[in-house]
Amino acid sequence: MNDIIREIEAEQLKENAPEFRVGDTVKVYGKIKEGNRERIQVFEGIVLKIQNGGNRTTFTVRKSSNGIGVEKTWPLHSPNVEKVEVVRRGKVRRAKLFYLRDRVGKKAKVKERI
Repeated sequence: MNDIIREIEAEQLKENAPEFRVGDTVKVYGKIKEGNRERIQVFEGIVLKIQNGGNRTTFTVRKSSNGIGVEKTWPLHSPNVEKVEVVRRGKVRRAKLFYLRDRVGKKAKVKERI
């Protein structure tokens, strides 16, 4: 039974899954359905965490919009995620960057990896 589930999940994986890490600033191109129309909306922010789990892998992106922090969790292998583009690489020493939630302005920045 377990092998059948693994086969089905392997079919749903994206072949060209994007390469990014926690701390990177990314642009997520997500499909949004409004009525019968479909459009692509860009969400740009810092990756706070990545939770691995095969085809259930998710990543959380945080941005500041009009002074208010907005976090969105995206499934990596979802057909609603058109593409993920890395804007800059971040240099961090943690797996989860939850401390950024309490910081505002320059303190919420992540150093750039060269």
